[in-house]
Parts: sequence; C-alpha cells; structure tokens
Amino acid sequence: MEIKIEASNLQSILKLLKQIPEFEKLQSEEFYLNKVGNKASLMLIATIDNQVVGCKAGYDKYSDGSFYSWLGAVIPEYRKRGIAKLLADHQEEWAKKMGYNSIRFKTKNRHKSMLHFALGNGFSIFNVQPKEELGRFRIELIKQL
Repeated sequence: MEIKIEASNLQSILKLLKQIPEFEKLQSEEFYLNKVGNKASLMLIATIDNQVVGCKAGYDKYSDGSFYSWLGAVIPEYRKRGIAKLLADHQEEWAKKMGYNSIRFKTKNRHKSMLHFALGNGFSIFNVQPKEELGRFRIELIKQL
C-alpha cells in the first residue's frame, strides 16, 4: 500500500470531507473560499491506488508567524495507517520552508482521537473556549516549528 501526498485544491478537500462523519454540517464552497481568500494556503490530499483517502488544509489565518491547520481528515476505514501523520508531517515541512514558526489548530473536546493525535505529535493546548456542553468546548493547540 503506497500512500501518496500531493497538493490539491479546496474543492477536492470539501468532496472528501462529505465522507467524514465528524464533519456533520459543511458550509457552502463559497464560505470556505472566503475564509482562505488570497492568504497563503496549502491544500493536501492523500491517495492510495488513486483513491483520495485523506486531506489536510491550512492557511495564514492570523498573520503572526503561525500557520493555521484548518481542515483535516481521513476516511474512517483508512484510519490507523499513518495517513494523518504523513499529511501533518508534509504540512509542517512546508510551513517551515515558508518561514512559519508554529502551527495552530482548533478542535472540539469530543474529538478525543484528534486530541490524542495532536498531543502525541508535539502540540500543546494553549486555550480552551467554553461552550454550552462539555463535548463542544473548543480546544486550541500549537506546535513550535
């Protein structure tokens, strides 16, 4: 099984996210395009045998030297194969080459596997945004490059 990581576009990312149960409600394509605008961005897909099985998208959200890892996922039946790690490593290498000093992202408290993945990959929690229920708390993480 050969996993290929390659540059892609937001449309391909959104197509994959429709297959991910954790992304229960996606906005319109225009919503996501407006988020990125003309900011520096990186859109990656992971393929196995020409089938898209994962993605990682990010952009320069804060203009503070950090790169925002925005959208990422692996199709459930392809998880636990190192695909998310390959995507994250590729994003980090690109961010370093582009001069970013850190990578940031947000997740919800209910996404325990994402929290475990992030903490295991050197991220630290730097902020928690309370919400009406514990599982919806927003957790912000950062990793110095």
